[in-house]
Amino acid sequence: MEIKIIKCLQDNYSYLIIDKKYNSACVVDPSEAEPIIDYIEKNKINLKFILNTHHHFDHIGGNKNLKKKYKSKVIGFEKDKDRIPGIDVCLNDRQIWKSENFEAKIYHIPGHTLGHVCYHFFKQNILFTGDTLFSLGCGRIFEGTYNQMFSSLQLIKSFPLKTKIYCGHEYTLKNSEFCINHDKKNSALIKKIELIKKSINVGLPSIPSTIKEELECNIFLRANDVESFSKLRDLKDKF
Repeated sequence: MEIKIIKCLQDNYSYLIIDKKYNSACVVDPSEAEPIIDYIEKNKINLKFILNTHHHFDHIGGNKNLKKKYKSKVIGFEKDKDRIPGIDVCLNDRQIWKSENFEAKIYHIPGHTLGHVCYHFFKQNILFTGDTLFSLGCGRIFEGTYNQMFSSLQLIKSFPLKTKIYCGHEYTLKNSEFCINHDKKNSALIKKIELIKKSINVGLPSIPSTIKEELECNIFLRANDVESFSKLRDLKDKF
């Protein structure tokens, strides 16, 4: 499987998961259709599935046009089915979805929204976290609670260390400024910031990260309890 990062809108990332053997693909969180169509048409890929992590417009904006053009099936969370445009397949928490060579386990990770999920392609050690976990950050809490978000992050922490994390936005540099402000002596974080700056300066994405890197550097994953996490989240909202 190949992961192609597609830049959308201002700072969103959509992801094409490409099965080169059959030249077919899934797209995760298509913010808009046009950049995805451009890549698909140039590379003559068959877009089979659309996977949504949550219902926010910048993650589902391309659903209808992509589904109409390619007859793709839309995959989403059962409890969020009324908010996912064009949904065809509704999955439950901890359910494994498998079609053709694509196989992933869905996890309910509320906090950012009540119906937020992530997709774990466990054979490839890849995790699509949407707006729950960012590189060096976490999502704002719009519908859920601090407890829910903290619990969701604890779940994500339990994935294998080598798991690659693909998140919904390019927020990493700004997130790093907040992390270093509260964790000034973290040598792993200092090294990661240097690498992030190098990537950004030459126009490359800072994604993917790994569970190992986030455990070492992401101050929200390093919070030991809900109270500490809540204070950090409030500070970040004002940062």
